[in-house]
Amino acid sequence: MKPIIIVTILLALIAGIFFSFHKTVPSATFTTLNGQKMSLEKLRGKPVIVTFWATDCENCLKEIQLWLDLYSRYYAQGLEIIAVSMYYDPPNHVIEFSKSRALPYPITLDIEAKIAKAFGNIKVTPTTFLLNPKGEIVWQNVGLFELAELQPLIKNLLKEK
Repeated sequence: MKPIIIVTILLALIAGIFFSFHKTVPSATFTTLNGQKMSLEKLRGKPVIVTFWATDCENCLKEIQLWLDLYSRYYAQGLEIIAVSMYYDPPNHVIEFSKSRALPYPITLDIEAKIAKAFGNIKVTPTTFLLNPKGEIVWQNVGLFELAELQPLIKNLLKEK
């Protein structure tokens, strides 16, 4: 094997090992569209989904029904879902969109990309994180997620809390 291939494989293995451990999220504060302040520190003790999205992202729009389903099933049990609109998404589009769809979960504008940077400089939508009640990232997905993959994780975290 060529040395470059060996090095690439080793780096991929190291990255896989590194990211397989739970990662604590840096402190992040969200201001929702209705002006409510939320911080991840105050949400400790419950599972939290943080999803980065944009109104012009086709897969983000497909995921909305999945978020609505998860919210209606698990919010009363303690699951929190926070949708973070990307810095490039015009605020008036986000506000209009959330009102027209009557989205029940908190939505926050990330105009300065501070939240995206706190989560590893997110650039691609949708990107979703599931945090356990300790505030650790236990699942991450880029692109359209599968409900069958995420739902059992949520159920287990709700049992832990």
